[in-house]
Amino acid sequence: MGGQISRVSGWIGLLAVAFGLFTSVTTLHAQAAPTLQVTSALGRKLYSLPDDNSVIAARQKLAADPKNVELVLALSKAQAGRRQYKEAIATCTTELSLAPKDADLYVERGHRELGLREFHPAMEDLRRATELDPQNLDAFYHLGLAHYFLGEFAAAAASFDAARTLAKNNDSLIDASNWLYVSLRRAGDETKAAEVLTRITPDVKNNEPHLFFYLSLLHFYQGNAAERDILPPPAKPNDVEAELRFNTVSYGVGNWHLYNHELPRAVSLFSEVVKGEAWNSWGFIGSEMELARMKN
Repeated sequence: MGGQISRVSGWIGLLAVAFGLFTSVTTLHAQAAPTLQVTSALGRKLYSLPDDNSVIAARQKLAADPKNVELVLALSKAQAGRRQYKEAIATCTTELSLAPKDADLYVERGHRELGLREFHPAMEDLRRATELDPQNLDAFYHLGLAHYFLGEFAAAAASFDAARTLAKNNDSLIDASNWLYVSLRRAGDETKAAEVLTRITPDVKNNEPHLFFYLSLLHFYQGNAAERDILPPPAKPNDVEAELRFNTVSYGVGNWHLYNHELPRAVSLFSEVVKGEAWNSWGFIGSEMELARMKN
């Protein structure tokens, strides 16, 4: 009798293990499957990418130390790198219930809300971040983007100006100056916009590679670079870096044509951008919002 019980227990144990493995695999695939993130202002359904090793590793590290804000931010950024913006927002929201006065968590959540076109919630989070930490450049920068994408260009300029004031290196100066310049142009203040460009001297160089895209645009705005010299060719499929460059520069040039009353060229450039897959890039969102406004 004891042997039968032992054998039955053994089978139950094996079944439990097998079921556990099945559940783990099922859960992993459920986490890895692309999910609908948002329907764009142009009616296109936009999806996440599957988990990669960075997301899996970040999730495991956070599970071992769930109250560590740095690990929460790392997981959110890893998820955003796979366009898992809903998941990134949920990651931040969970931690904010434990650390409701952490400015960086509000910045991170606001950043991802921008990617989902949730501009008003993003604005609330980013304003809260500036209140908690008035020296937080990223809070003002992303708050500027929230205003900008809503077409509130004067308010956007004020936020980007605050970000530029906080800049401590050329990369931050370049980043904030690009958006400050275009916000002022869209607000109709050409005099102040021209003043922004005076700080972009030949000595100003980028360190972070992506900031070269904005520096090229600033040189274009100054008249020191031609459109044909800075516009990249359309990106090949799955070339994320090339698509980011294409979106950034094409939107910037298209925007320049827009405020210089050359609408057909602007529409052509914006339309090329929104054909791509990097729907979370600022150039894509900017192009999408411009085209949507034109339709309404």
